[in-house]
Parts: sequence; structure tokens; C-alpha cells
Amino acid sequence: MDEANHSVVSEFVFLGLSNSWKIQLLLFLFSSVFYVSSLMRNLLIVLTVTSDPRLQSPVYFLLGNLSIIDLVFCSSTAPKMIYDLFRKHKTISFGGCVAQIFFIHAVGGTEMVLLIVMAFDRYVAICKPLHYLTIMSPQRCILVRIIGIIHSVFQLAFVVDLPFCGPNELDSFFCDLPRFIKLACIETYTLGFMVTANSGFISLASFLILIISYIFILVTVQKKSSGGIFKAFSTLSAHVTVVVLFFGPLIFFYIFPFPTSHLDKFLAIFDAVITPVLNPVIYTFRNKEMKVAMRRLWSQLVNYK
Repeated sequence: MDEANHSVVSEFVFLGLSNSWKIQLLLFLFSSVFYVSSLMRNLLIVLTVTSDPRLQSPVYFLLGNLSIIDLVFCSSTAPKMIYDLFRKHKTISFGGCVAQIFFIHAVGGTEMVLLIVMAFDRYVAICKPLHYLTIMSPQRCILVRIIGIIHSVFQLAFVVDLPFCGPNELDSFFCDLPRFIKLACIETYTLGFMVTANSGFISLASFLILIISYIFILVTVQKKSSGGIFKAFSTLSAHVTVVVLFFGPLIFFYIFPFPTSHLDKFLAIFDAVITPVLNPVIYTFRNKEMKVAMRRLWSQLVNYK
């Protein structure tokens, strides 16, 4: 990287969420509780999937990967946000900002593809159960991570060498890529449009692919057995809920960028600390095998000497 390109701006200043002490205290308690809860629940799922030999099928491998993604995603923004709540001067270095953007987009891109793979997994399990283990394999699932990293590198390629000479204030609590681009010392309308369109198109296209695939699964099941559609709907309801929670804020960010700062920040908090907590709850709520395995692991941990 050319050092002269960003030598004038060595750090960025976050304007934060609120100047009210009461609101900051409320956000501190709220974010801390949800972040710790997210860490514990997702770690429990990862430990359960990796330690229980009964949970070695692709669906649980994917669920474990989703929990790892949620752990990395919330940890890329939440700790810094919580730490900055009571600081008057909320700053992040140039390198730290670029690293945060990389992890957010790497994890976000990976989760998009992972949710599509999980939808395909449900299609194979419901519509082609005899070929399930042949079609789905952990080796193919690993490609999901590679695709996510490629997406992140592609996004960073647009901005990593942009010149920054001031101002250096971001009206957010994390390094948001569209706002980051706006601080560059050159005309960035075209570049900002390309980055926003890229993420927005991928988010919207992935969302539509997922919804269409779920509808296709339900139609296929209904043709085979009218009674099986209720079981299929019960199984897919958790997936649809997670898809809406994940893609809702993303589509809002990139299809309708910056309508109101307060709503934008609220959705960012929701995406950063609430969704990673809800995902493990939603996926394990109706999964009897997972709940039994988690109880078994918890008993082993409690009784461990």
C-alpha cells in the first residue's frame, strides 16, 4: 500500500450512538448482555457439534459453521462499540478500520452463501433423502468460506488505496464501508455506487434465491404428500426467520442507504448484537437432537472433575 495515500489521516473518529448518558448506560447494559449471551450460545453449539459423534451429518456441520460466523461477526464490532460508549474520544486507526471492514464483509459474504447452502441442504434432505450424504459433504461446504473471503477482498480492492486527508469523522459506531468511502479526498460517487450496488445486488439476489428455493421445496413436498407439507413448513420456518433477520438490515443498508441516521444505527445494532443471539435460539428451538446433545454436553461439563 502507498503510505502517502493515507499519511494525512491516521485514525478515524466515531460519532457514536448518543450523547445522552442515560442512553449510553442503557446501550452498555443491553449490548453487553446480548454480546456475552451470543458468545456463550454460539460457543455451546460449536462445542456440541464438534464433540458429539451423533451430530456428524452435513446439516450440523453447517449449523456449527453458522455459529462460528456469528461469533466472528459480533466480535468484529460489538467489543469496540461497548468499549467506546463511555469514551469522549472514540477513535480507530486506519489499519483497524480497514481490518474491521474486511472481517465484516468476509463474514457477511460467507453467511450469505452459507444460508443458500443450508437451503439446498434442506431441499436434498426433504426431496432427495436417499442421496443426501452423497450430494452434501463437508468438503463442498468449505468452499463457502472461500467465496466469502473473495467477496471481502473484492470490496477492499475498491478502497484500500483511496487518499484520506480529512475530515475523519464517521457518523457510526463501526467502520461502515459506504461512509468510509465518502471521507476520501477524491470524487467517490461512482465508486460508492459500485460498492453499494455490489453488496446490495448480492444481498437482494441471495434473499430472492432463498425465498424461491423455500417455496420450491414446499411445492415439491405438497405434490408428493399433502400431509408432509406441515412438517416441511415447520422445518423451514426456522430457516426463513434467520434469512429475514440477516438480509432485512442488509437490504435496507445497501438498497436504501442513509435514509435516517437513527434508524440506520438501530438496524446496525440489531445486526451486530441481536441477530447473532437469535440465530442459535431459532435453529435449536425445534431441533430435538440438538437440544438433547446440548443437555448431554452440559451435564458432562457440570460433572467434569
